[in-house]
Amino acid sequence: MDQTAWWKRAIVYQIYPLSFKDSNHDGIGDLPGIISELDYLQKLGVDVIWLSPVYRSPMDDNGYDIADYYQIDPIFGTLDDMKRLLTEVHKRKMRLIMDLVINHTSDEHIWFKESRKDVHSPYRDYYLWRKEPTAVDSIFGGSAWTLDPQTNMYYFHLFSKRQPDLNWHHQPLRQAIYDMVNWWLDLGIDGFRLDVIDLIGKDIDKMQFADGPYLNTYLKELYDTCFKGRDIMTVGEMPGLSIERAREITGGKHPFLNMVFQFAHVGLDEVQGQGKWALRQLDVNEFKHTFEKLQHAMHHGGWNSLFLSNHDQPRVVSRYGSEHYRKASAKMLATILYGMQGTPYIYQGEEIGMTGIKMPIENYRDLETRQIYTILQEKGWKEEDIMRSIYAKSRDNSRTPFQWNDHEYAGFSMHEPWLQVNPNYKTLNAETDRSDRDGVYPYYQELIKLRKSHRIFDEGDFQLIFEDHPKLFAYKRSYQGQTVLIIGSFSDLPITLDLTDYPFSKILLSNDHSVKLAQHMTIPPYYAAIII
Repeated sequence: MDQTAWWKRAIVYQIYPLSFKDSNHDGIGDLPGIISELDYLQKLGVDVIWLSPVYRSPMDDNGYDIADYYQIDPIFGTLDDMKRLLTEVHKRKMRLIMDLVINHTSDEHIWFKESRKDVHSPYRDYYLWRKEPTAVDSIFGGSAWTLDPQTNMYYFHLFSKRQPDLNWHHQPLRQAIYDMVNWWLDLGIDGFRLDVIDLIGKDIDKMQFADGPYLNTYLKELYDTCFKGRDIMTVGEMPGLSIERAREITGGKHPFLNMVFQFAHVGLDEVQGQGKWALRQLDVNEFKHTFEKLQHAMHHGGWNSLFLSNHDQPRVVSRYGSEHYRKASAKMLATILYGMQGTPYIYQGEEIGMTGIKMPIENYRDLETRQIYTILQEKGWKEEDIMRSIYAKSRDNSRTPFQWNDHEYAGFSMHEPWLQVNPNYKTLNAETDRSDRDGVYPYYQELIKLRKSHRIFDEGDFQLIFEDHPKLFAYKRSYQGQTVLIIGSFSDLPITLDLTDYPFSKILLSNDHSVKLAQHMTIPPYYAAIII
């Protein structure tokens, strides 16, 4: 492994600022609130903080609609607060990467305001305009074209109509983006997570969107102009990318990005081809074989991002684990993930086993959720089926305020938060979990220490075992004559294992100390272990 690639051995923690910690008690998380809890992250074992957008924004899509790339939104604080956060992060020997959205902006960005004024505006070609719409749907539902009465032309938006897509074919736009990227890097941030970056190479007239024909060209230009020669971390969110293309972009002689978020494993509880709201039961064999493909594809080129949840994905315990066996399944899911090769990502609250929430539809704030509720009603879905899908997949399920303690509003704020707190905060919170010897947070600490102290997790080969077992995710990692076995049960019933062919001698870590290693051993529901 390249010793200069510190990001390969890092533990990344994603902060969703709206919901992490409110310092001024207005119900909204902020930068000073994050600063106040940096020691919490350092003690967990975090190396890198990934900060979701804090730029000035009308918050139509919770900050992923940027109105000014150079300014911090007042709800989060000031640019001085951002500089102080960066200083405090670096003081603790951690690093900070910022979320950056450069596929689209807010319709309140000065570029778009000028673009829509006049067809001859110098900013007109910063966006995509047409006299007639084409048959393209927005990812959030409805047409991807909106008529603007000022010039009687349509502008293109793959997301909300308040998030017009940038025209990456226009060189002055690209240069403006590169100037901004370099400004932040010169300020001292340690890299970027690039939101839906696979869309910048699209050709809308040829109906080529994700991984479009110009993606490599623009990624190379971005790398050469901004990233080359800098000691930073870059990760691209690329849900439309194949495993093979992910390896090309992050591997080879001239990689454009350090790693990507590849989404092959996060759609496995959906009916294929029907979108994320059409639910089906997770097939554990399909799940583990998908990870097997990712591990093998990246082992000799490229690099994996290891994640199960984030601000756009449901809480992993509620999705792939069991709320009944909450602590056990939270630990199990972390164990199977962190035993693999790649850079692990913790989404805020995973480290204490936070769960999803079920709210009345009027309590949801997420734009996508509100739109899909109406769309599914119009399609004739039953109310209970709509809400079942929303309970399972709404982005707000993972955006509820962080549960710090059992005080009012879970210690997140002294004011009613922007989004409802999960009612289980009275028993499920960081203060209680950290003081529990059987807590999820202490287990994460041990798991992270173990991973950092054994190079086998970075370098080792990957081989599934018990590969046809419908409820068991087990694999070996081998490196320089050493082998470890990682076991994870997805069953709510005991499972008996035959380890006769696997002469291991010691359990390095497990989520149930009552289980003893044996050739024939019975493991409890949602058991996890790392065995050597």
